[in-house]
Amino acid sequence: MVMAAPLPRMAPELAIQVCRGRSVIQAEQLASYSATTVIRAQLPDAAQSGEYEVQQRYLAPHTLAFKALRFTGDAFVKTNVIVRFLQSEVDHVQKDDPALNALSPTNYKFSYKGTNELAGRTVHIYQLKPRQKRVGLFKGRVYVDAYTGSLVRAEGRPVKSPSLFIKKIDFVQDYADIGPFTFPVHIHSEATARIVGRAIVDVYQRDYQPVANAMANTAVAAHEVPAL
Repeated sequence: MVMAAPLPRMAPELAIQVCRGRSVIQAEQLASYSATTVIRAQLPDAAQSGEYEVQQRYLAPHTLAFKALRFTGDAFVKTNVIVRFLQSEVDHVQKDDPALNALSPTNYKFSYKGTNELAGRTVHIYQLKPRQKRVGLFKGRVYVDAYTGSLVRAEGRPVKSPSLFIKKIDFVQDYADIGPFTFPVHIHSEATARIVGRAIVDVYQRDYQPVANAMANTAVAAHEVPAL
């Protein structure tokens, strides 16, 4: 049995270039996917929390829907935090223009910050400074696998709040490769929100079933979140 040769380590400039290229290819080739999503939200000031599990389905380019599976916790958290979060995700996908949010020199200034280990992977670290103050862009860092060019983590703060409901938010989002595609698997965010005060939200996504364009199934759920 012939062992595959190990991948060579990429220079920082090449790794971020490959990362950008993978993102463009994914936007072009991903037709749809399904996944199981668990949202855990806490309101420390009110001592309330909730956990919502939903089935997520996406159809390129602008359709995202959620089907409720189970909820435990305080109804106030469900209505004022989790459902608002899900609706904001739907709204974002419906209005999304990948080029406006891409990790590209058009949108960001990049500053290389060195190499480190993250979750057992060697990563190149880049500081990002948005060129415009626009929803979808953030100030922070990205971590890119030094051998594959895959995005491993993004962290920081949006330069413009995605919602009137949220005053400020800090996040850390981790990614994993599923076949030829890269998907978020965990996002941790801490926000200051109107009405609810401080909110801590963790979103876990698993069981991704991606479909490439040639195999696309167009019979996917409708554009909006059903009653949750």
